[in-house]
Amino acid sequence: MSSKHSWRKIAAAALVVPLLGLAACSSEGGRAPAAEAAGGGGNAVTTPELKIALITHAPAGDTFWDILRKGAEEAASKDNVSLQYLNDEDGGRQAQLIEQAVDQGVDGIAVTLAKPDAMASALKKAADAGIPIVSLNAGEDRFKELGAFTHFGSDEKLAGEAVGERLAEDGYGHPICVIQAQGHVGLENRCAGVKAKVPGTEILYVQGTDMTQVESTVTAKLQSTRDADVIIGLGAPITLTILKSAETAGSEIKVASFDMNPELAQKIVDGEVIFTVDQQPWLQGYGAVDAIWQAHRGGFQIGGGQPVLTGPTIIDAENADAVLEFAAEGIR
Repeated sequence: MSSKHSWRKIAAAALVVPLLGLAACSSEGGRAPAAEAAGGGGNAVTTPELKIALITHAPAGDTFWDILRKGAEEAASKDNVSLQYLNDEDGGRQAQLIEQAVDQGVDGIAVTLAKPDAMASALKKAADAGIPIVSLNAGEDRFKELGAFTHFGSDEKLAGEAVGERLAEDGYGHPICVIQAQGHVGLENRCAGVKAKVPGTEILYVQGTDMTQVESTVTAKLQSTRDADVIIGLGAPITLTILKSAETAGSEIKVASFDMNPELAQKIVDGEVIFTVDQQPWLQGYGAVDAIWQAHRGGFQIGGGQPVLTGPTIIDAENADAVLEFAAEGIR
């Protein structure tokens, strides 16, 4: 559709359709070229080029977001989308990026809602302009009220409960759950889910943008809390730093994690991390961009007004080998 307002009329009566197959041509960089082949079909897409902004709360240096971005770029390549990737971990500045994208007349916005209240006004501006919005990664419980027609991600409270159940089954009673960004709704929900199943869970806040501070804070906590039996990192870089802290503290505490990168996958294979909960960020990026394209292509709305769950999936010693190859390729 060339008109954003006509998209809104069509979308209101759209049918729910499944996500397209994931086979597609990949692209490099922040701007994805026109598609060479449609997923699974082998024919070039004939839809007009779209401009889509992907706006995340990614902090610098977190490899999780490289995986999510790679999925988005592959969908953009398939769908003849010019993809603009923008990120800022501050909710207010993320809102400014949304307003910037609206002013530039983009054809769609994919956005993470880690701090949804800070972005409500900017997202209303996008919705009022008739721009289709998809949320991903964070905000599964707020996306509809903020104008997104679907959400791709994991139910973070459910993921936390899955971890708590696993820890309880394995006999752990005193976890430490490390939150690297206080107030981030997804991270808070993860630890709340763990605590719901293991009431003895402690919360430890660290500054995730400063790994030196993370290491020293976790080390001090482990030295002063010798009865804790497992510590949980909520992101692969954080968990890898926690492993260093455990060694420095002389602690034999077990380590578990959320999310994944190749180094963390290897740590699971090697037995240094007992498991991680993967939310499959590649699928989040791919699905968000592809859903916007599908909305323009035919007024389709994936998800039927409900979140499209990409997790949780537990990766442990039994299946880590199977995903390590994909992790090395940057898609897990």
